[in-house]
Amino acid sequence: MSSVSSASARTLFRHHPFLFYFAARGLSKFCFQVGAVAVGWQVYALTNSAADLGLVGLVQFIPTAILVFAAGHVADRYDRRRVAQFSQLAAALAAAFLAWGSFAGWIAVPEIFAAVAVFGAAIAFESPAAAAILPGVVPEGMLQRAAALSTGAFQIASIGGPALGGLIYALGPGVPYALMAALWFAAALLSGAIKLDRPIAAKKQSVLSDLFAGVGFVRRNPAILGSISLDLFAVLLGGATALLPIYARDILHTGPWGLGVLRGAPAVGALLMAAVLTRCPINRRVGMRMFQAVIVFGVATVVFAFSHSIWLSILALAVVGAADMVSMVIRIALVQLRTPDEMRGRVGAVNYLFVNASYQLGEFESGIAAWLLGAVPAAALGGIGTIVVALLWMKLFPSLRNVERLE
Repeated sequence: MSSVSSASARTLFRHHPFLFYFAARGLSKFCFQVGAVAVGWQVYALTNSAADLGLVGLVQFIPTAILVFAAGHVADRYDRRRVAQFSQLAAALAAAFLAWGSFAGWIAVPEIFAAVAVFGAAIAFESPAAAAILPGVVPEGMLQRAAALSTGAFQIASIGGPALGGLIYALGPGVPYALMAALWFAAALLSGAIKLDRPIAAKKQSVLSDLFAGVGFVRRNPAILGSISLDLFAVLLGGATALLPIYARDILHTGPWGLGVLRGAPAVGALLMAAVLTRCPINRRVGMRMFQAVIVFGVATVVFAFSHSIWLSILALAVVGAADMVSMVIRIALVQLRTPDEMRGRVGAVNYLFVNASYQLGEFESGIAAWLLGAVPAAALGGIGTIVVALLWMKLFPSLRNVERLE
């Protein structure tokens, strides 16, 4: 089985459409992770406020919430590669703006928030378009492995991005932003070079109801609704990443490099799990495995919350990342396999709003909770809430719990 899986992975990497997709998405994710460290540390250095750290997530979420349904419609009506490409170019310009302001010394929190809002708008358009591209760049029968590999690329970026962002921030706040601008531009070039194996003709007509067709589709499919909403509440409640600058400086007593290591720890665990899932896909009791992974996610978050040792904190965050990877791969494959291609952009938009955007909203929730209760109680209550949601969802969505295989 291992040799067969290794051969499958090699086949995917030799397939140029998937390779370009893999590289473009990996670079884009890398830029977001570098930005998360640079923006978080810069805002906290300027304000010393947990509430302002939470506002970073809210500012990124608002344009996402406003634009995401239009973005899904655009992804189904226009060339998805161009949608992703233009989104990456917009993000590159916003990063260049932050680099300019930081090097010149006039950047302040309002300007940072304005650029973060552009990042939110860019990812709102990029995410559903890129998710809908994936089945078109993968050979038949290899979607679960491709999902694990592409998600693994994101985790590689999530390891290198925070670590490098924390290190080069010491050279000056503008340095990580300049790097982000250059790499986002490279990602845009790669997105434009993708050639789809199974291109989809653009829709010729549009009506307003099409914007929200993805919502109706998700509501009519309980397994998809359950998987998306489960990740929504797990990330919303268990998203302690907004508190990492507080943990790094005030609890674990380290600096920007320590923040980078902490930001990268979940990605290390996720990458290791991605390697396991690429070689050994989950072939039975898929729904139950998703619930188990979310419970482990919550338990590890509680351990992190009470840790005063940087090594235990790193280990707990790595477990968080590994558990999240299992849940993510199952959700991605389940949604893609049960969605017709002409709906993938709009369903991807719903998926993004419920799950990926909940990272930003979860950062806002964590920041406000830490402002009111303190960082440790806020992180611990979030982990406990995640466990409770997983147990409740097992009862509310038996169709998800009973999913046996991804076919």
